[in-house]
Amino acid sequence: MRFIETWTPATVVATRDLTAGIRELLLRPDQFAAAPYLVGSHIQVGVTIAGRPETRCYSLVGEVDAQGYRIAVRRAPDSRGGSRYMWSLTPGARLNITRPISLLEVDWTRRHFCLVAGGIGITPILGAAQALMRRNADVTLHYAVRSRGDAAYLDVLEATLGDRLIVHAADQGHRLDLAAAFAALPERTMTLFCGPMRMLEAARRAWEAAGRPMTDLRYETFGSSGLLPTETFRVRLRGEGVELVIPQDRSMLDVLNEAGHEVMSDCRRGECGVCALDVVEVDGEIDHRDVFFSGHQKQESRKICACVSRARGTITVDTLRRADTV
Repeated sequence: MRFIETWTPATVVATRDLTAGIRELLLRPDQFAAAPYLVGSHIQVGVTIAGRPETRCYSLVGEVDAQGYRIAVRRAPDSRGGSRYMWSLTPGARLNITRPISLLEVDWTRRHFCLVAGGIGITPILGAAQALMRRNADVTLHYAVRSRGDAAYLDVLEATLGDRLIVHAADQGHRLDLAAAFAALPERTMTLFCGPMRMLEAARRAWEAAGRPMTDLRYETFGSSGLLPTETFRVRLRGEGVELVIPQDRSMLDVLNEAGHEVMSDCRRGECGVCALDVVEVDGEIDHRDVFFSGHQKQESRKICACVSRARGTITVDTLRRADTV
């Protein structure tokens, strides 16, 4: 497995509201050494949802801080319960977290960088901006938000980037034109992106239309973001006469495993494809929330990443589990 998780107890040291809908939490692991971590690092956090232990993933904000790890959590009414739990925590609360790990590969030899963040996607992008400015790189950050009041860490970004920061606030009529932004970039510019799935799909299309190598577009997305609302759906298991209900606040992977169907998994972020299942039939629509499958594969809907993707209606999948092999 690529994702070896080492868990450690931690304390919520402080919380503060960055905006009306985004709360920052400062977490200090026991025996914290303030060791530097890679750009784009995230941690897993143990949460409790409806009395069940689960995990959620949060990007670390900025570069290493001697006080602990900073994460920012958006209050999401349609989430699977993680944000509600994190917002309920107060200073002194105890929880378990993993050590930081990064999946974002950055070519530090490049001279030109474009950073793009959508909403809460600013969390991993802030550290990238700080690191690039320290290296005197040519960097521009496009920050897309519904309103300027929704822009978390705006003061830090302005102090770090100055006029290299471009805020696109929809309520002020300043929407981000990805095609224009990408067309204006110098050759061999590397772009780092983090934002919701709909925005990521638009970024991929604009990047490809600009004739730029897809390997120069690096991105993270939110495991909970999709093109459809998060709602209850049903999963039938081929050849087993089983139909399971996937509640709004649970993943298909967790429900299948709890029911004894043992689906393998690794990243639980829709990035590695280990938990992918064959789709036999779709009575409704699949909401592919992974970044593992290509756009063409998602249109075909022959497979689904059970850890993050969801559906509307009922889907039939093949877990490859057979009675004669159990």
